[in-house]
Amino acid sequence: MSLTETDADRIALALTDVSAERGGRLIWSEATFDVPAGGIVAVIGPNGSGKTTLLQMILGLVPAASGELTVFGREPGANNDRIGYVPQHYLAGAGEALRATDAVLLGLIGNRWGLGWADPLQRAQVDRALADVEATAFANKRLSTLSGGQRQRVAIAEAIVSRPRLLILDEPLASLDLRSQREIVNLLAGLHGKLGATVLVVAHDINPLLPILDSAIYILDQHPHHAPINTVIDDALLTHLYGTPIRVAHTAQGDLYMRSVL
Repeated sequence: MSLTETDADRIALALTDVSAERGGRLIWSEATFDVPAGGIVAVIGPNGSGKTTLLQMILGLVPAASGELTVFGREPGANNDRIGYVPQHYLAGAGEALRATDAVLLGLIGNRWGLGWADPLQRAQVDRALADVEATAFANKRLSTLSGGQRQRVAIAEAIVSRPRLLILDEPLASLDLRSQREIVNLLAGLHGKLGATVLVVAHDINPLLPILDSAIYILDQHPHHAPINTVIDDALLTHLYGTPIRVAHTAQGDLYMRSVL
């Protein structure tokens, strides 16, 4: 598959008959779809279905076992300087002794010159990223002293400091209370509009994200698919996907939500 320059701008992810293996074991296969640029896309599926493996393939950390995967028209890994990534266990790689502002600076220049050096322009980029996630008030506090919601804001600031074209978040709402979940969802909606980036979100519970999602990649019977979110939020599809009865309902305000039926 060959993408023109226009297609590369228009299509964030293009997969043609892609399969994934880990340790010689087939995780999923026959993934053929395009993800248009500019949307907010959930990645859903049962535990162990290969959601994180898909993210690692997009980043070029795990090769496709077969087929072709491109990210904005290029091989995985070639665009990583334009991809912001928030891992599920952010602090495992960040170091709790760091201040919030140092963690964001590390995302900008740490891999090149070390943490101790930054010019005024780079410092301004860090300040802008912290302001974008409303983290200025605790910029000089150590990560170890921050709440879960505050740490997630710092993680997102680190991911967006270089103004990425693609923002990937692996379970950004995990372990957050309901208020923090709502705040992070609203933050992602605002950043999406400000950056114009494609946002890819792995989520176990997509209910908090439903108001901002355009589409979803779902891994069903070891086969990834992509579809508009109003197609994916379907009783039969979700019941099959999660292997337990799921019902889609509406709140009094008309918003969709999904619930397990005991």
